[in-house]
Amino acid sequence: MPATRRRPLRLSRQCGQWRKPYLARRCPLVGRPVSEAHAPLPAGVGSRVVSRRKTRSHCRSTGVGSRLHAAHCRTNRGRGGVSGTHSFDPDFRIDWYRSPIDREVLTELMQRNDLRGWLQTICHLGLFFVTAALATLAYLNIDASNWPWALPLLIVALFAHGTIGPFMGLIAVHELQHRTVFRSRRLNALFEKVYAFISWSDYIWYQESHAIHHQATCHAAHDGEVLLPVRFSLRRWRVWLGLLAWNPRATWQRLKLVWRHARGEVRGDWYGHVLPESDQALRRRHRNWARTLLIGHGVLALAFILTGNWFLIVVFTIGTQYCGWLGFLCGVPQHYGLNSDIPDFRMNTRTFTCSWLPAFYYWNMQYHLEHHMYPAVPFYNLPKLRKAIEQDLPPATHGLLATWREMLALRRNFLADPSYRYAPAIPRPSASMNPA
Repeated sequence: MPATRRRPLRLSRQCGQWRKPYLARRCPLVGRPVSEAHAPLPAGVGSRVVSRRKTRSHCRSTGVGSRLHAAHCRTNRGRGGVSGTHSFDPDFRIDWYRSPIDREVLTELMQRNDLRGWLQTICHLGLFFVTAALATLAYLNIDASNWPWALPLLIVALFAHGTIGPFMGLIAVHELQHRTVFRSRRLNALFEKVYAFISWSDYIWYQESHAIHHQATCHAAHDGEVLLPVRFSLRRWRVWLGLLAWNPRATWQRLKLVWRHARGEVRGDWYGHVLPESDQALRRRHRNWARTLLIGHGVLALAFILTGNWFLIVVFTIGTQYCGWLGFLCGVPQHYGLNSDIPDFRMNTRTFTCSWLPAFYYWNMQYHLEHHMYPAVPFYNLPKLRKAIEQDLPPATHGLLATWREMLALRRNFLADPSYRYAPAIPRPSASMNPA
């Protein structure tokens, strides 16, 4: 009997949340018909996010798609992570609390701006290729007479180029998958594939996985993308090698993973949950994308070698595989030290603020709490969203240094007392809040 094709999750413009189109057009914002999605809600009423899946699988988080996710999974071994087995419930209903916001304000914030989208995309891609060109130019001009100063210049150029790498992957792909960068869905999908190709990202898997993550954020029974508590270790030399230079082993593991996917292999319980065997059409797309990565990058690498430009392999083929320090510093705080199984994003998701350059690289995902509450708001409007609902949110720490100082203090508390739980300072509801 042929397997039926599972309809994809997609983003509802009306309410800003992932939904399945065959669920009687129920809007996940409040669990009511889409036509009623913008009716005012009393303060404290959350959203009803409904997910129905007909597959059964025992799921395990696997570190793929980006070094940020891989680093997260490596730190969760033994707790449902890479090497542990964790069962996930495919059927769930979670009533999420969302900070109240005026309907007209939210509608305005959800408007997409093509100019802002083009500016971010072109500048981001342009910076990646400009630093690649500078590194290549520095390499080509090294000789016996100038190497004492030309070699350090090359290292600096490669470090700057590699710093952009983690954000080329599932950070840019993430926002483009939400279809909020441009007005046109086709334009979002086009650049999603461009970024995914450059960064070797498994965007087919991520589409499905991230939809579940938004529906069941940090709920251990359902969300395999983020398993709390997040753990990380800075004592391993390979970690520092990947953060400040290049870890060849990590690149080799990535290539092996793409090779397995190109052969149609799906390992790991979380992968099997997200890409169920019953949905052969989805698995076929997943396999074909892995083949596109291998063939495309293989042909380009061969062309680089045959034309005598082998250094382009360093800046393009593996150009997103080294110097991941800034991506690590930005990505780990998202949910670190926070709480699982609570239907309130303020308890499981962190927002911090930072200077303009990390914010540009990170596509404003430092406003992660606001993004989870209202995913249909484009990244360039997240600072405005923060201001609109700030009175109902925990205070945001400013700066990566201060954020990590706070996280490391939490880490010391966790190590000293495994039963320790951190409760963010959530403001008390006030009569002045205008419900959405």
